[in-house]
Amino acid sequence: MFKKAFDKDSQIHLGTDSGPDGYENGDFLRKWYLHKDVTSYAIYKDNIPVGGIALWINENHENFLGNIFLDPDLQNKGFGLIIWRYIEQKYPETKIWRSETPGFSLRNHYFYVNKCGFKIFHINNPRNKTESVFV
Repeated sequence: MFKKAFDKDSQIHLGTDSGPDGYENGDFLRKWYLHKDVTSYAIYKDNIPVGGIALWINENHENFLGNIFLDPDLQNKGFGLIIWRYIEQKYPETKIWRSETPGFSLRNHYFYVNKCGFKIFHINNPRNKTESVFV
């Protein structure tokens, strides 16, 4: 499902299947979702896994959303916002949430900024469609 979520987004915006290194074979999930410093969640709907979240929760309460993914069949139906609100309620002491997302992923930008309240404060490699990153 992780691969399906990334492929759907890159198909929409780039016309090809792609994702972060190791997304296609589980290496990305093993590296980051099982990392010793990460707090990760599996997301279930009707006892079926449909997504996941990787968070770095820091002592200074400046936390990092490393990754969130959801089965594309459930996207644009309000589930992402429900998931994000759960995270905000789970970590109310958070002073600031940080994250990064691919520059080409306009749906992610809309979700993070318009739905979740994130602000874009920097763009790495802004002129490179496939390598730009919104911070």
